[in-house]
Amino acid sequence: MGKLRSLPEKNRLLILSLVVGLLSGGAAVLLHSLINLIRGGLHSAFEGKADILLYLVLPGVGMLVSLFIVRYLIKDNIGHGVTKVLVAVSKNESRIRPHNMWSSVLTSSLTIGFGGSVGAEAPIVYTGAAIGSNFARYLRMSYRSATILIGCGAAGAIAGIFKAPLAGVLFTLEILLFNISMTSMMPLLLSTVSAAMVSYIFTGDSLPFECTLSPFNIANVPFYILLGFFCGLISLYFLRMTLHMEDKLSSLKKPFLKWFVCSLLLGGLILLFPPLYGEGYDFLHPLLTGGEISYDMSILSELPASPWIVPLFFLAVMLLKVFSMTFTNAGGGVGGTFGPTLFVGALAGFVLARTLNLIFANENISVPEQNFVLVGMAGLMAGVMQAPMTAIFLIAEMTGGYELFLPLILTSTISFGTMRMFEQYSIYTKRIAASGELLTHDSDQAVLTLLRTTDLVEKDFSTIEIDATLGKFVQVIGESRRNLFPVIDSKGHFQGYVSLEDVRKDMFNAGLYEKRHVFNYMRSAPAYVYENENMESVMRKFESTDAWNLPVVKEDRTYLGFVSKSKIFSAYRNELKELSQD
Repeated sequence: MGKLRSLPEKNRLLILSLVVGLLSGGAAVLLHSLINLIRGGLHSAFEGKADILLYLVLPGVGMLVSLFIVRYLIKDNIGHGVTKVLVAVSKNESRIRPHNMWSSVLTSSLTIGFGGSVGAEAPIVYTGAAIGSNFARYLRMSYRSATILIGCGAAGAIAGIFKAPLAGVLFTLEILLFNISMTSMMPLLLSTVSAAMVSYIFTGDSLPFECTLSPFNIANVPFYILLGFFCGLISLYFLRMTLHMEDKLSSLKKPFLKWFVCSLLLGGLILLFPPLYGEGYDFLHPLLTGGEISYDMSILSELPASPWIVPLFFLAVMLLKVFSMTFTNAGGGVGGTFGPTLFVGALAGFVLARTLNLIFANENISVPEQNFVLVGMAGLMAGVMQAPMTAIFLIAEMTGGYELFLPLILTSTISFGTMRMFEQYSIYTKRIAASGELLTHDSDQAVLTLLRTTDLVEKDFSTIEIDATLGKFVQVIGESRRNLFPVIDSKGHFQGYVSLEDVRKDMFNAGLYEKRHVFNYMRSAPAYVYENENMESVMRKFESTDAWNLPVVKEDRTYLGFVSKSKIFSAYRNELKELSQD
């Protein structure tokens, strides 16, 4: 390690990107292996037992075990992995805690293995990003290099779990990072290729989603356009209902009461709709291959036979996946929205295709259902995650569906555009964007997000108490190098300020030294800046007040210093210069 630290940072970055890719790919393989091991063991142990035990009880058990591990062993919130990575880049100088290199793998494997209705992709992205962050910290890399290594870990995780190296790179560029230079592409490519190779070595050359596709028919373009709009609207439902349910469940403050309620609701949903069990990918196999599709595994199989029962059943599953996913996460489970997005997209494609085939059954019009299942996965990804390029190439790479490239592009673009009409942010960025802490692809806002108010506070201003005499104030002026004087009370609370210009005419008149006081000259501040306020908000205050300096205070108005436009501009230029380096 000593020799590695002595290398130039660019060389270290390339070496580490390869190492991070290998480890991220290995973590992805490990996570899937653990999920399959736990799920297979449970199914073997309870073979022949009533479904009520498998579907109603076991998901709650997995959530409870994960809750205990998170609450008493890890003692940290590790949910919403992709969002946590964005927060680390935006707020925490690309630092992620060391335990995240294993904690998400352990808890999500238990959650999903026992039947929790979430995805493994976000936890493994968080794991890969943590690997990159901690390697960067150990080898004392700069913030910029640490951020790239976080991207390498996340990209490697996607490449490893889906065997899709190009999609891993695009995921990092579209969702996680911003303004990355072409030179910085090399570490990302090294990471994703090495991660995909690890996945191929340990799991073989089979694709994550085997599918049987029909040749692309130009006559079906109107139906793919319709699918794009449909996916856009379902994406809007997915995002808003997820956030709404999370807000509702957050009102349950007692964690074990929340677990009990959520596990009971989740078990009931899975008992009625078994495709909600686990990731749900096993239930997609007949939809992608054209196999026999049935709902006889559900207690709803007692319903009267009708060709419309199947699309209606899967429509219900599609709409309820949001609830089962939210119940799992809120109840203590650990998992992400990436997998459920793919699952819901597949069902959206199937439901629309089957519905169209039933409607046009007598008109010699046949919509290829397997194709629509595949394209629907991309359509929902493009809408929910607002990452159309990632959606297009991920689905093409992990299914081998390159012959559907045109409908993939068409549906994803329309879904993305439809979603953008209603929502500016993705499911990963909406909450942190509302707090003004999102690092975006907008250069100005991204650089402002990187600046910390506490780092820019100037503390070399001489303070003066509000009831001090002019004579004492003149003494303070004589010892100060600044022409601005913050006025405080006896408890250190900011009251206002006095400019040298305000007192200049009286400061040489000794006869006024005991007659006049600081409060005779004091001005009120046009606005206050708070110690943890984001820089975008600070700049809005400068613009609205036309001030050059603003006081920085705590919530109780305890004086901390001043922040100036010139200091912000200087820090902005330095940050922009660093981000622009190759």
